[in-house]
Amino acid sequence: MYKFFSAEHSMFSAKVRSYFRFKYDQGDLGPGFEEILASPDLIRNLLQKKSGSPSLPQVEAPDKTWLQDTTEIIDFCENAHNKTRVTPGLDTPRLRLTTFLIELLADEWVLVPACWERWQYSLNGQMPNHRAFNEQQWGSFLLPEGSGRARRDAGAQFFRKAFGIDDDKSSPRGPYGGLVDLGCVTETVDAWQASVKKLLDALEVHFSEHDYLLGGRPSLADFSLLGPLYVHFYRDAVPGFVLRTGYPLVTEWIERTNAESCLNSRRYGQKYYGLDNAGELIEKSVLSDRGDWLADDQVPTTLTPLIEIFFEEMWPYLLASIEALRSFIASDDHEPGAVLPRKSFTATPGFERFQRDGGALTVAFRIGDILSSRMVVPHQIWRLQRIERAMRSTAPTSLEPWLAQFEQGASILELSEKLEGCAIVKRGGLLYSDASQSSINA
Repeated sequence: MYKFFSAEHSMFSAKVRSYFRFKYDQGDLGPGFEEILASPDLIRNLLQKKSGSPSLPQVEAPDKTWLQDTTEIIDFCENAHNKTRVTPGLDTPRLRLTTFLIELLADEWVLVPACWERWQYSLNGQMPNHRAFNEQQWGSFLLPEGSGRARRDAGAQFFRKAFGIDDDKSSPRGPYGGLVDLGCVTETVDAWQASVKKLLDALEVHFSEHDYLLGGRPSLADFSLLGPLYVHFYRDAVPGFVLRTGYPLVTEWIERTNAESCLNSRRYGQKYYGLDNAGELIEKSVLSDRGDWLADDQVPTTLTPLIEIFFEEMWPYLLASIEALRSFIASDDHEPGAVLPRKSFTATPGFERFQRDGGALTVAFRIGDILSSRMVVPHQIWRLQRIERAMRSTAPTSLEPWLAQFEQGASILELSEKLEGCAIVKRGGLLYSDASQSSINA
């Protein structure tokens, strides 16, 4: 079986968990999977030794291949089990590109306001407040063998010591420092909130017509967006109340995509019965769009606001990040083939002087009408390389008319050229500049 090391409060664990549940329900995950709580002991003495990274989730495949990073896990499983694919093929390039763009948006952009929701409402004096819930969910991960009180105390102690939750925020640590590194500061927080509201408003409209993002069947885009929305907006208490009361259709989609508490949520593969003329049970289909992605490579127009968020907010930042990373790799501060900052919510240890305070791996970005700065995350460039490979055989003429509606949309077709000089390789959970290539096409 696949050994799936995870934690319930981890948004990336939720992405893989929902994917595994879907594949297993469809009979398309080989021997199946076992979910294992990645306790601190397992992270320190097993996961970090295997991958070089403490990040969750991690997976040991049946053939003993060790996988770290959700994209790597899902790509591996899709190659091994292809009965029910979750990514549209090259014959539907618009749906295919939409899937990858939403995955990147969810994993690396929605992450920011999602984490703000969790940690802002855990501060003393903040009302409403879900600190008690947050202490308990973290304590259950930190001290799973403890009593209820011991687990709560473990979470509270960790928040104070590791995150400085009660300290003055002039020198923020842990997630509070991470939010600053990612450009979520006092001046930008309202703009981040407006961005996520635009996303949720659009999704509520979308799910009034479709059961999943691409129609009536889940895709990689669904599992990716589920990550932050389930863990930070559905489970965390304060945003969870807002989500349930203001966005009932988004809430229902979360439950069906997570395959939990969803008997009335039209989950893909869930049987629904009526009665035939003889009064006998007969299976019926109730899913939208005949239980499939939209035909003829149609992208639902209700997803347009999500793609707008990508191209208006995230894409300019990614382009600036490419330029900064290219210059850094070529500079005297980096040796070809050496390690780069890893996927991280905060500046990677050893790279702080580059990823903070105007360093070489920081860039200006705009969120709403606010200009600010944030760190460059090489993992995101590695993800763009993956998108470039996924779209390499697509004819530009099939995408240009659709992309023309988005600001700078067509420029993503030049991704191969834009990525020249900053090729990245991934080994385990670590990233390195590719000393053997000057471009990803070399």
